[in-house]
Order: sequence, then C-alpha cells, then structure tokens
Amino acid sequence: MAWRGASIDSRRQSCFIPRADRSLSAGGIQGEGRRPGRFVSKFLITGGAGFLGERIASALLADGNEVHIVDNFSRGQKDKALETLATSRGARIFQEDLLAPDALSGLSPDYDFIVHLAAIVGVQNVLTRPYDTLHDNVLMHQITIRFARRQKLLKRFVFASTSEVYAGSLRSGDLPVPTPENVALTLTPLHEPRSSYMLSKIYGEAMLLHSGLPFTIVRPHNIYGPRMGMAHVVPQLLEKAHKARPDSFIEVFSVDHRRSFCFIDDAVEMLKRVLDAPAALNQVLNLGAESPEVTVRRVAEVVISIVGKPLAIRSMPPTPGSPVRRAPQMTRMTEATGYVARIGLEEGVGRTYDWYRRHIFVR
Repeated sequence: MAWRGASIDSRRQSCFIPRADRSLSAGGIQGEGRRPGRFVSKFLITGGAGFLGERIASALLADGNEVHIVDNFSRGQKDKALETLATSRGARIFQEDLLAPDALSGLSPDYDFIVHLAAIVGVQNVLTRPYDTLHDNVLMHQITIRFARRQKLLKRFVFASTSEVYAGSLRSGDLPVPTPENVALTLTPLHEPRSSYMLSKIYGEAMLLHSGLPFTIVRPHNIYGPRMGMAHVVPQLLEKAHKARPDSFIEVFSVDHRRSFCFIDDAVEMLKRVLDAPAALNQVLNLGAESPEVTVRRVAEVVISIVGKPLAIRSMPPTPGSPVRRAPQMTRMTEATGYVARIGLEEGVGRTYDWYRRHIFVR
C-alpha cells in the first residue's frame, strides 16, 4: 500500500502532467493504455505501486484485464517491477495524490472494480504521525468512495482494512485465536499513537458498510514476500542474517510472540478470487494463512537456515505495542473462494531472500 500522505505543498508541486495526459509509467515512459481489443474487466487500484498493489495489478493484467493504478509514489517505488507493469497491455499509471479532492476527477465512470489499498502504513510512520494517519486515511477513503459512486456499473469495491482492528480485543483478553471476522472490536486507548491506524481502518469499514456500494472488506494478516520494503519482521531478519558474520548472532525482538504468515502469491490469489465471488459480496474477510502459527524465534531460525550461516539468536525485549498472538480464522475466505494458502514458511522466506539478495542487499 504505497501511500505516505504528501503535504499539501508537495502534492501541488508534483502535479506534473496536464490532467488530459497524465498517465505515465514508473520510469517516465508513456504507458500503452487501452489498446484496441476486448478486456475482461476494468480495474482501478489506489496505492497500486506498493507491495500488494503491484502484485495484484500484474496478476490482473496477466488475466487480460485493463488495470489503472493511482499512486503518489511518495515511497519512491518507481522500480523495475513498475516499469514492466506500465508497458503491459491494458496498464495505465496515474501519479496523483488522493488527498487532493480532484485527484480522481479526470478518470472515467466505467470501472468494473475498484481496489482501495492507498493508506499511510508502517508502524514507525504511524507512531510519528498519528494525526496524519487518521486524517489522511479517512480523507482518501472518502474521496475514493465518492468516485466509486459515480461509476455506472460498479461490480465491487474492495477495501484493504487491517488485522490491527483486533488489537484492542486481544489486549482485553476477549479475542479467540485463530480470530474470526465477527468478533466484537474493542478499541485500544485513544492516546496511544498506534491506535490511529486501527481507528482509521475501523472508520473506513463503517463508511463502506453504509455507503450503498457493493463491497468486500479484507483484513490482511502478516503478508510478506519480495518487494515489500524493510518495515517487516521477515526482511528485517533477512537483512540482519545476510550482514552478520558467521558464528556471530542476530538480535531478535518479541521472540515468543506468535504469528501465522502468508506469502504474497497466496494473498494475491485470494484477492483475485474475492473480486467476483458471490459469497464475498458485502462481507468482511480475513486475508492470510490460518496456520502454521509460529513464534518469531522460529521465523528467525528459518531465516538463518535459508541464509546459510552458523548464527545464534540473541533474544531482545518485546516490541512495544506488538500483539502477543495474531492468526486469522480463514473459514469465511475459504468458503467464499475455495482457496487455502499453500506456500510454506520455508519456501516463502527462501523466495523472499532470493529477491532481496539480488535487488536490495547488493547495494
């Protein structure tokens, strides 16, 4: 979800292309846009330059769809993946800031599907900018819903919420794990900066529930894989192990916290199936893998094995605000899509390390 929320001044300085011709590729190359020929469906993906957005866009294009991406590129993700995507048949990329009220006004009213991924994300970003997190995430959601209401034949509005909505219930001791979607949501204390992200997503879910639009809300849980940045335990541990000297150690925080992890390819397949699944219409679905639920220590052990160095684990204190357990119940998603996550932790971490070793750790 590639959206960091540029300031008003910066977004005005970066409205780079006249509205009549503002489609561009990630590397400044004109995208091919809508060519003659029939596409299966037409998609708009906000925050589509990010980790999940680029992957779902590429998958939809490969299936013969027309896919338009809106992103402000404030995270600097104009990379090879987006250059490849931009030259695909049916792809267009619009560099816009969704905080601008007119950001989507030049787009057409004939999208079949809207996938709203744009948000301020990342724990450190949220902790340092809690007000912006609340304000910007809600405003971007409002603008996207307003645009969706202009569509003539919209089939589905998919909104990426978060597993953070369960944080207060876990803290109060009222949360079953694996967690079903219908549990009562309890708020964490409002003065805590991390609460701002959860609140923005709960508010976003409520807006969509009462919008009158055909929707599906997904709550992603610990999705990982290539090109996800460094603000996640898997790439962070991979970097530590990659840089560590043999027979030394890596520091691992929250070693006893438990998670179930979902590789990006599995998450993308679920999202693709959700889009037109009748059973997912007007529903809230967890997005992730129900099992195995593993400790962070176990993740570190897998990382060390994949990197291939003799390394010890130095246990560090728990990360403040980090949930002790997190694993989604996936019954509703499985019943709606017929899909269960298939890629195991060892395979997923191995594929992730291969990518980071070739693209990030070489720098």
